[in-house]
Order: sequence, then structure tokens, then C-alpha cells
Amino acid sequence: MLGKRPWRMAAIAAAISLLVAGCGSGDSEDPTAAGNTVVIGISEPQHLLPTNATDSSSAQVLNSLFYPLVTFDAEKNPVEVAAEKISVAKGNRVWTIKLKPGFTFHNGEPVTAQNYIDAWNYGAYKPNAQGGGYFFDRIAGYADLNPLDPDGDGPEKAAEPTTNKMSGLKKIDDLTFQVTLSAPFASFKSVIAYSVFFPLPKAAFSSDGVIAKGFEENLIGNGPFKMKGSWVHDDKIVVEKYADFKGVVPKVDGVTWKIYGDQMAAYADLVDNNLDVQTTIPTDALANAPADLGERFQKSENSVFEFIGFPTFLPQYKNPNVRKAISMAINREEIASQIFLGSRTAAKSFVSPVVSGYRENSCGEPCEYNPTKARELYQQNGGPKEIKITYNVDGGHKSWVDATCNQIRASLQVNCIGEQEPKFAVMQDKLQKHQDIGLIRLGWIMDYPLMENYLNPLYGTNGGSNYYGWSSAAFDTLVKEGSKAATPEASIKKWQEAEDILAEEMPVIPLRYGQNVYGYSERVTNVEVDLFSRVNLYELETLA
Repeated sequence: MLGKRPWRMAAIAAAISLLVAGCGSGDSEDPTAAGNTVVIGISEPQHLLPTNATDSSSAQVLNSLFYPLVTFDAEKNPVEVAAEKISVAKGNRVWTIKLKPGFTFHNGEPVTAQNYIDAWNYGAYKPNAQGGGYFFDRIAGYADLNPLDPDGDGPEKAAEPTTNKMSGLKKIDDLTFQVTLSAPFASFKSVIAYSVFFPLPKAAFSSDGVIAKGFEENLIGNGPFKMKGSWVHDDKIVVEKYADFKGVVPKVDGVTWKIYGDQMAAYADLVDNNLDVQTTIPTDALANAPADLGERFQKSENSVFEFIGFPTFLPQYKNPNVRKAISMAINREEIASQIFLGSRTAAKSFVSPVVSGYRENSCGEPCEYNPTKARELYQQNGGPKEIKITYNVDGGHKSWVDATCNQIRASLQVNCIGEQEPKFAVMQDKLQKHQDIGLIRLGWIMDYPLMENYLNPLYGTNGGSNYYGWSSAAFDTLVKEGSKAATPEASIKKWQEAEDILAEEMPVIPLRYGQNVYGYSERVTNVEVDLFSRVNLYELETLA
């Protein structure tokens, strides 16, 4: 899966939010794999607390435990779900959110406006170090919870906040709250579809702003399913239907989120009908999947963007020309065709084709395969003698990383090696600490369908999934100006100008756009995987 989280990653995020397709040993004796329940493969989530959960496996689980304020229709327009009505005033700055009545958390607590306010304040408060905390930065008062050092020495020397409450959040009544933004943002309604904006019950907190010990292992949400037992790390998370849920009711009675450390092990379980849905068929199984699965091997559109990040905090990668040379050394089309068998397409832009404002080749020459020019540019600018690309083993990336290194060696005449980390979460932790692990395999799944959701988290100076340390004041300004614009069209114009800076600076190498390439067992039907690479739990059915 793509981690966001990115990661948001995020995110592939978000989201990944970063993107890794997960996967451990299958357990055909699991009792939840019977009757009107299903087993879906994921990798080990890095976190499950909504404001800290930015990878795609976390998003899958949270999607079963929580009900969002809004979701998206077929045209990618936000529509109310847990919210009854969302209105805006004062030039896209003041948003009023009225909740639908009757919803309760899984412990019976009523869902109120205060539950959202408490959860968002927790996520935004700097000392809590939440991976998705930056998503609240548009709300007035966020800066008070995340003060910068007055001497401008950077976030590592920032002052401690004097409050843990954002001034922009105001309770109107039990079912209504008002969100005042620090600057206008016409698309804020789309943003709050993301999982960091889920509510938390009173039971989540042991005291004001302090999460109760063990809550993340026994999460209490407001969604269609509730946890059955605790999160069994590196094994499974089991959820069952919540009887008092007032929203759209799923057709299945429960889900076992089966955690795998090896995608091929998951695929073997899928073929043997011990796993009901695998959202990403591993690369090594693509050639056999049509024969193994027949009509149960499917593809659908998604928002995945796969890329390699440059650790720009290291001296050997500070020169944009070195970064451009490595990009031009890679034949994206060949890898998409020969390694991914056409299940991916070459990426030559910095955002996904599914969002408005996408341009087919915004990257330009640096994303075109040109080994001769790549070698000249690399040598002229003193590129390093060896290149290392680090990737997570649990995502099934070895084959394409090896192929990419082969191309780089041939084009640049330098050594290139693939370096493995056991899990995406381990790699993510090292990135967050700015450890030298070389070039980094990353991916992103959008949190909401806007260009800005690729630009700000992945490349913004304070972007939650900018693990490579790149920063541009001009880029940050354009992204913010786009967010403040009065119309979507005006926003896109500014965001495209920001993307043009990426093409000049190349903080990352765009590689591929993904699609959902998934499979399912003989036990289930109506299997859909959406733009966020999530299984549609509301339509999924068993044949038992």
C-alpha cells in the first residue's frame, strides 16, 4: 500500500497520508473467515489514532471504524455523510458544520460537536507530534499550538505552545460547531473528508488533551463496525457490525483485517480462498493472476502516485542537476511495461491524472529518458559514486527497484544498489529522523481530490510527508495563494505555477501512476476498490 500518510504518507498516503501494499501469514483457521464475514489483507498499520494514521493500511481500518463528515460522489464532489449540512460565510473563511442527530460511538456515547473539537485540538497540538497534525494548519489558532522560534532558527528550536485549543473552533450547540480559517479556502469541505478529521469520544481521553492509555489498541469510533477484541500487532484487527449505527449499513457482518509481511504469502492465501480481498496484486504474481483468478482479477482507477525522494538534507543530493540526471537515467515506460505488465503508467507530472489541474507532462525534459544527456549532466555536476534506493520489503518493491538500479548503472556508469527495510513503518520512522538511507521509495494516495493535496503534504516546507527536506519559499507561497483563491479555477492556476517550480528543482523523481489491480476470493461478490485504494465495505457481499 502506499503510505501517506507520505507518510501521509498520507499516503501513496494519504496519505499516504505513504503507499505500501501489505501483507504475513494467512490463517485459514481464523473463525472470522466464515459466514457473513470477510478477510481483507493489509500491512501492519503504523498507527490507528486518526490524527496520527497517515498510511493506507491505517486508512482501510479506520474506514470501517469511523463515519466521515463528507464523502465524494462520482464527480469527486463532496457530499454530506455524518454531517447534515455544511455552510460557508465570510468569503470562504467561516464554515458551520451541523451533524446528523442520533449517531453514537461504539461505547454508546452520543456523537457531538465537542467530540470533533476535542479530536482536532489534540491532533493540532504540537507536543502530541501527530503525523496528520498539519492538516489542521488552516484553522485559526493553529499557529498558537505550533509556535515558531522567534529568532527564525527553524522548527527544532520552536517555542512551546501556551495553549492546546485552536481559537478557530467554536461549539454552537451539541450538534453544531463553527470552524474559522486563518485564510479563505474554497475547498475546505473536501479536506474534511480525510480521516484525521474523525471525532473521538470522551472515553478516548484520560484528562484534557491526554489520550487514555490503551485507547489506540481498542479504538472506539462512530462508524459501521466496532472493534472485536484488541489490535493484534503483525497479525490482525477484527471488527464486527455495530448494531446501533445510524448511517448506511454494510451488507457484511464483520471484517478481519489480516496483516501480512509478504505480499506473495497474501496472494497464495487469496488463490486458496483463505483471503477474500487483496487490494494490490504483487508484481511477481501479475503474469499468473488472470489464470489463477479469472474474472476475480480486476482493475479500477485510483489516485496512486509513485516516486523516489531525494534526501536533500545530504550534500550529494543538494544540486538539482544531479537530481535531474538521475531522473533522466530511468526508462519509466520500460519498467511499467516489463515489470508491471501495463498495470502502471509512466508518470511525468507531480500530481495524479485524477485531479483537476493535472497536466500530462508538467515535468518536461527531466522526466524524459535520455541516458546520454543524463550521464553528461551527472558527471558535470559531481554526482555521487554510488546510489542507494531504500524500499520496504513488505510492499513487494524489489523487482522494480532492481530494474531501476540496472537502468541507472547503465545510464550513469555508477553503482546502484537496492537497500531493504523490513517494513514501511520502519523506513518511515528513519525518514522522520533524517537518517541517511539513500534515495527513498515513496508513494501517495490522495486524501481528497485536489492538486493541493499532492503539493502541500509532499513538497511544502512543513508538509507532513516531505521526508526529503526540500524547501522553497516561492513554492510555499504559490500553494497558499492557490488555497486562498476565490474559485477552483483560480486555485488551479496558482497550483500549476507551484508545480512548475518542482520541475525546475526536482525534489523527487516521478515514476508511475497506479491503478487498483486487485483480486478477490470465490466467497465474495460486489468487490469495489476506490480512488483511495480502499475496499467499498458498504457494497461488499459474501456468497455464503
